[in-house]
Amino acid sequence: MVEDTLKKIARRIMALDEETLISLVPKYRKRMEKFEPTAEWEESVIIYFIINGYRIKNTQFNDLIQGYIEEQKKKNPNEDWAISRPDLRLIK
Repeated sequence: MVEDTLKKIARRIMALDEETLISLVPKYRKRMEKFEPTAEWEESVIIYFIINGYRIKNTQFNDLIQGYIEEQKKKNPNEDWAISRPDLRLIK
């Protein structure tokens, strides 16, 4: 039950806009640095570390993906391992 809840939280965090999350870091850092024995202070600490955990995950992913692609290219030299965005079109 606890793990399922944590997985749901992780999925919801990953679905959020990264720039918006990162823009909240200073706000929660300030709240965290001003200790008060309240639930709001505790929440601000957890939010601060959730956002930073997300940032660390992204940094690790970006650092490791290139090595992964190079490894896959060696194993399967005939496959195209380029990372590309999907072709999108504007629908009015």
